[in-house]
Amino acid sequence: MPASNHQISVLLIDDHQVVRDGLRTALQNEGFNVIGEAATKNEAFAQIAHKDPHVIIVDLNLPDGSGLELITWARRVSPTIGIVVLTLNDDDVHLIACLEAGASAYVLKSDPVKEVVAAVSHSYTSPLSFTGKGLSAALMRKDNGFSLTPRELEVLALLPKGKSSAQIASELFISEATVKTHLSSIYRKLSVANRSQAVALAINHGLVFSNPK
Repeated sequence: MPASNHQISVLLIDDHQVVRDGLRTALQNEGFNVIGEAATKNEAFAQIAHKDPHVIIVDLNLPDGSGLELITWARRVSPTIGIVVLTLNDDDVHLIACLEAGASAYVLKSDPVKEVVAAVSHSYTSPLSFTGKGLSAALMRKDNGFSLTPRELEVLALLPKGKSSAQIASELFISEATVKTHLSSIYRKLSVANRSQAVALAINHGLVFSNPK
């Protein structure tokens, strides 16, 4: 018989008090049993070991280390714990890294609260079944067959938007010279001569979308 929400214990792991307060309120409103909070990776280790929660909600960026280390450890010690990643990191690299580390769900902090609630329920009932928006496309881009690096994929994804090298540099917080270096590498790996050819080939192979938002 499925557990009701009040039987599901949840531990919140995020270094921002306002985030933890919001999560606690939202989850308690849905009947979940929030049994504790942690602001650091080390606090989380202790809380998980002491309180043995059914589900943990983990931020990837913690003051004393990466949430990925915590996810890997938690999954190693328990095949049944639900692990929900709640993060600002909206990219293939972090999404796939969390999948490989053993997370149950990947939710963005910009997503509606109902997405977090759904992820908690999913991770409790299916802790080893990963769910995350855009996973299929991310895996396709990872297995792109062209040996493109994560940064090259980020640059490539911005080309259909018509952004200049300077605009790409600004968006990715790198120099324009670095962007041009990445573009040269992308053209070489894709065996194309210019941007338009790179975009056409990338769309054809599912590496980018023709009408990105």
